[in-house]
Amino acid sequence: MAQQAAPSGTLTVYTSQPSDQMAEVIKLFNASYPDVKVELFRSGTTEVMNKLQAEFAAGGAKADVVLIADAVAASQLKKDGRLQPYAEAKVGSIPKSLVDPDMSWFGTKLITTGIVYNTTLVKAPPKSWKDLLAPEAARSTIMPSPLYSGAAAIHIGTLVQQPGFGWPYVETLAKNGAVAGKGNGSVIEAVARGEKAYGIIIDYMTYNAKAKGSPVDFVVPAEGVSVISQPVAILKGTRNPEAAKAFVDWQLGEASQRQAVAQGYYPVIPSVEAPKGYPPVSSMTLMSADPAAMMAADEAMKQKFAELFGG
Repeated sequence: MAQQAAPSGTLTVYTSQPSDQMAEVIKLFNASYPDVKVELFRSGTTEVMNKLQAEFAAGGAKADVVLIADAVAASQLKKDGRLQPYAEAKVGSIPKSLVDPDMSWFGTKLITTGIVYNTTLVKAPPKSWKDLLAPEAARSTIMPSPLYSGAAAIHIGTLVQQPGFGWPYVETLAKNGAVAGKGNGSVIEAVARGEKAYGIIIDYMTYNAKAKGSPVDFVVPAEGVSVISQPVAILKGTRNPEAAKAFVDWQLGEASQRQAVAQGYYPVIPSVEAPKGYPPVSSMTLMSADPAAMMAADEAMKQKFAELFGG
């Protein structure tokens, strides 16, 4: 029986993962698949989705694979018939909650959203999401915009489903002076520079900045954190299905998961330990939310957020 040829050719990946991290991802992927040339488009999840929608309307996406922030965006692509199921994907011991039941997308990481604060400006760190509502705190708070960031869309979509929060919480933040930047990068930059004392942000950006010497730290609020899983998925009509499948399986494998930990992410396979210094997932309350309801309300949520914060 002839041995199947190793994947080769060009693989186009659209992603929301930071460019410097993706350079490392591609380098390590190519160590296993040297004959695959990876071409990259990187932006916030919302802009990635907008680019895909424009390409679908023009006759077909140029991407073979997407690696985007959240399951809601992946579920929307699935609902629109844009994803190619991969039934043989090597999901192994990955929690079922991180894998689409129809094997159309696969969570590659666990990323939480909590509070970053500037340790020079803040002597008594916040303990609760509601600590940001006081006018003095709100005026010095920045958050990412769901108009750009998939993680931000998940966070706002999750928060408004929580008892005791809802839109009144977000409205009070806006009324009391909180502002929205663009992506999570704008948040960590503003807080690290001391332009803002507090930010709403994904975990690893704070820990990475702290490790590099920035005066920042991360708070897991008492009420809990929202969670995204950065799904990877193959687009229907991919021009290089073998390389696309190889990329998915590689993302779910131990080498990629160890790299993810080195980049500051929680892994999705139990054989790989969480990054040093991170609170264990078991110590946090993970806010639950209905993805279907979030997907149905996505456009209305973004419109309301834009009315409150601009965009």
